[in-house]
Amino acid sequence: MRRSGESPLGRLSSRLAAVLAPPGMDHVSLAYYTPRGYIDAAAVVYHADLQLGRHVYLGPGCCIFEHSEGGPVILGDKVVFHGDTVAETGQGARIEVGEGSSIHPGCQLKAFLAPIVIGEGVMVAANVALYSYDHGLAPEEPIRRQALTTKGAITIGDEAWIGTGAIVLSGVAIGAGAVVAAGAVVTKDVPAGAIVAGNPAGVIKYRNELDTMSECHAQQ
Repeated sequence: MRRSGESPLGRLSSRLAAVLAPPGMDHVSLAYYTPRGYIDAAAVVYHADLQLGRHVYLGPGCCIFEHSEGGPVILGDKVVFHGDTVAETGQGARIEVGEGSSIHPGCQLKAFLAPIVIGEGVMVAANVALYSYDHGLAPEEPIRRQALTTKGAITIGDEAWIGTGAIVLSGVAIGAGAVVAAGAVVTKDVPAGAIVAGNPAGVIKYRNELDTMSECHAQQ
């Protein structure tokens, strides 16, 4: 593990270490053997400005990709990218993920024109899609030929939880400690501590209301 990393020798070291480790998500423990972290031999890194904190984990099938004029991908300490996560930057945009955040299998983080900024301790469940851009819709030209557009950055506050299969679109800020339900399509800002669901997602409750209800039941 001391020799693991992005180089061919580092990938070989990662492959050998993985043989002796438990299967599946337990491979994350390999990132803690050295501050260099763990990049799986089957991960793809095609990015000139990937900045890794300490003990970062990139699982099998992860893809970190830089398009034309892509900004950096910055992963804080103990960030986890589980298998088949894709992170792409282009047209001046960047991706930042704060310390201790985990991105589960099959997620797509695609930053063009505007950044994607994820805070600390955020849990992003499987198959979540974050797109900080959209396609133009002018009728006189095919969509595939139109320039990308954006409503602004995607920002996710500390300790938020994004449920399985949720989609978060450009210009959205999700507050600290908020919860986005599985399958939700988030098109507008989510207040801190709110629970949102649906398409388009709307507030159904606040987490502090759940605490109050639990206390009432306990007293009865």
